[in-house]
Amino acid sequence: MSTNSAWWRSAVIYQVYIRSFADGNGDGEGDIAGLRTRLPYLQSLGVDARWINPWYKSPMADGGYDVADFRAIDPLFGTVAEAEQLIEDAHRHGIRIIPDIVPNHISDQHDWFQAALSAGPGSPERERFIFRPGRGPDGDLPPDNWVSCFGGPAWTRVPDGEWYLHLFTPQQPDLNWQHPDVHAEFESILRFWFSRGVDGFRIDVAHGLLKDPELPDLAGEQTPHPHWDRDDVHAIYRTWRKIADEYPGDRTFVAEAWTDTPERLAAYVRPDGLHTAFNFDFLMASWDAKALRAAIDDSLAMLGSVGAPATWVLSNHDVMRHTSRYARPNVKRWIPNVPYLPDGPPDLDLGTRRARAAALLMLALPGGAYIYQGDELGLPEVEALPEAVRQDPVWERSGHTNPGRDGCRIPIPWSGNVPP
Repeated sequence: MSTNSAWWRSAVIYQVYIRSFADGNGDGEGDIAGLRTRLPYLQSLGVDARWINPWYKSPMADGGYDVADFRAIDPLFGTVAEAEQLIEDAHRHGIRIIPDIVPNHISDQHDWFQAALSAGPGSPERERFIFRPGRGPDGDLPPDNWVSCFGGPAWTRVPDGEWYLHLFTPQQPDLNWQHPDVHAEFESILRFWFSRGVDGFRIDVAHGLLKDPELPDLAGEQTPHPHWDRDDVHAIYRTWRKIADEYPGDRTFVAEAWTDTPERLAAYVRPDGLHTAFNFDFLMASWDAKALRAAIDDSLAMLGSVGAPATWVLSNHDVMRHTSRYARPNVKRWIPNVPYLPDGPPDLDLGTRRARAAALLMLALPGGAYIYQGDELGLPEVEALPEAVRQDPVWERSGHTNPGRDGCRIPIPWSGNVPP
């Protein structure tokens, strides 16, 4: 590993979706043992770090983003001891380890939420979440008109009549970040893993932790938004930055923060805040030189104004792979929170040529870059998955109108003599 104290300012980080990266024990699921066997491969690519999607104990209602215990590894993937060995082995290969952390919500099977259900309305246990009485004469209407990112209402009613907020699936109740217990718990979780050698965290839904306490109805474009990118979220990350700075080795954070403008994104990476944040404007741009140049110039200017590096990305576990996005003559701009449905069938020869050019551009830009597993192979999206194998909750909650994210999460082809 480089001794440069600002390694993260220009790092190339390889993202691993653990379930489909490498199977080390032969059960058909990717796991920590598989990650360890492929360390020489990643070393040969020359990457600086590996970001690992959630490996914590989870019922897997949303690919591990419904966490039941942040201090345990899901048995599907291994154990905490195996995670510690992976961290040690990775460091010997010159590769840092950056796991996901999911602070907006937890699993409905988490001890906290189970206690909240048992304790009933008005209890201290429920104050860690966002429970509210319903509207209407019998309280049978949700507290407001918010909708889930995965389709359907953002509220679910429990048998005693109260409703709880979940901006994703009902199995992922949102935490109440106005409550001191929530702050203390996540500060403890950070220290638990930092003390075991992880080099940083990717923060899931970093822009979504704080909600307007009044929970107003959404009415078109609202500023400030009642549950996205609220100014008071930055106080949380100033505290987290101080925790990271307590540990040697220049630990780092990268935010998944969806914002309306580069100026709003820059607020997350001020000197006393998070280190980096994904630049989604670049990912969402159409295949057009002027559009790409504008995304690059605007991002560099705004992030540079706060002394932060840009963090470029073309694909990840939540979006259609860029080889397939670019495989259409008309590459539409991706609009946030709108399903990306490409025009016409893919021309993968065209997509591969464009993907190679985009990678050359991205890796030549100032700042850091993330490579999603399989990008180095030019893997396309699997767009024709049978319904029987789809697992993404987006597919079900959209009434089978949104194919969801399964097509970019298929297993990596480690064998064979021809390209996939």
